[in-house]
Amino acid sequence: MLKQRLDQKLLQKLSPQQIQLMKLLQVPTMELEMRIKEEIEANPALEEGKEKEEDEYGNNDSDDNAESRDEFDISDYLSDDEPAYKTSVRNKGADDDEKAIPLSGGRTFQELLIEQLGLQGFDEKEFKIGLTLIGNLDDAGYLRRDLENIIDDLAFSQNVMTTIEELESILQVIQEFDPPGTAARDLQECLLIQLRRKEKTIPVKTAEAILEDYFESFTKKHYEKIIKRLEINNDDLKEAVEEILKLNPKPGNSMKETSKSIHHVIPDFIIKEEDDELHLSLNSRNAPELKVSRQYVDMMKAYNESKSKDKQQKEALLFVKQKIDSAKWFIEAIKQRQNTLLVTMDAIMNYQREYFLTGDETKLKPMILKDIAEIVGLDISTISRVANSKHVQTSYGTFLLKTFFSESLTNDDGEEVSTREVKKILQDAVDGENKKKPLTDEKLANLLKEKGYNIARRTVAKYREQLNIPVARLRKEL
Repeated sequence: MLKQRLDQKLLQKLSPQQIQLMKLLQVPTMELEMRIKEEIEANPALEEGKEKEEDEYGNNDSDDNAESRDEFDISDYLSDDEPAYKTSVRNKGADDDEKAIPLSGGRTFQELLIEQLGLQGFDEKEFKIGLTLIGNLDDAGYLRRDLENIIDDLAFSQNVMTTIEELESILQVIQEFDPPGTAARDLQECLLIQLRRKEKTIPVKTAEAILEDYFESFTKKHYEKIIKRLEINNDDLKEAVEEILKLNPKPGNSMKETSKSIHHVIPDFIIKEEDDELHLSLNSRNAPELKVSRQYVDMMKAYNESKSKDKQQKEALLFVKQKIDSAKWFIEAIKQRQNTLLVTMDAIMNYQREYFLTGDETKLKPMILKDIAEIVGLDISTISRVANSKHVQTSYGTFLLKTFFSESLTNDDGEEVSTREVKKILQDAVDGENKKKPLTDEKLANLLKEKGYNIARRTVAKYREQLNIPVARLRKEL
């Protein structure tokens, strides 16, 4: 049974301009330049440069611009013969992010191995097996898959029948390739492959024995057990460990490191200190000069004033209007982005004034996104978009904005201090500890209590992990 009913709902819906602004807010300076370039290429009504003031006759174009208008033909964009679906596409949601992946040149790790494989004199079957093994190596250069599964792959996908013994034989050949340690099935095998290619000195032989027979004890730094079992002294063990530490645990990455592109951090903000005063400026690349093409504005006027408005004229007017509107929206979004960035960074700078004047991390005040959002009157998500990907250049270095945000805790004097301050003390304590007897979490907690920070051992462990500091046992050195 059909029923008719009147409902009233309150919905919040983002406009295309708001969505565009949010996307622009979260991109850093370098990506913004690319985004602007893409928009200019996609929208001929958008141009770089300042708007020219009109003269007393209402003209602001040169003869060159007049010529370019004559050369432009709207029919290049509209055709009765071409169906509309060929010039439009909508296969993505409004909120989908566009992510362009830059490509860099140079030989890859896989290409280097395939090149060496071609020099081995393998027959067609062996070469296919070798290619499959190389294709199954991960980014670090390890073969993580079981050989039985690779046998099945070869049989089903390439109709190549082989055995475990044949795979092992070809795998051993690949393990002799450069970089050393390639095609190992685990870390132990990777390190042993590299050691076996070294000159057989006493430290190297001792290192081999450690990795072959006492690998687990070595990873857990149970050095006393190794000394006792191998009947060696501290110096012998130290020399052997030094040989192991020279090895590369991720041979596949060695190629990646040499061929990858170098990315420079370009600051979005610059803070300068003069006579105890802070001066904030926005990187000029964040304030591009954009304008709506005068040529398109004149075209819209011409089509709008035309007396004969046939179907093609109406389509042309709609097309030009959409392009001009899109250009205006984009320019306005860029302006709003600039304003939001400056307002947010100004609030952060004033909130952390003592730090920006001194560079002393212990001067950082507890600060969360909500604090800044309340100051500037913006949503927390907006502040997050600004802080997550923007850098600020100061007299003490260039930093990611989100590193200035931290939770608070109360010291013995009842003062609220930033967790950054506590982490700095922890880092300094670990850096200055005796590596033969590293400080346990309990000792670190006691050290903090002595300084007036009453923090539980488990909280110390959490902060230590956030600082990527291993447990005391793994920081131990001979």
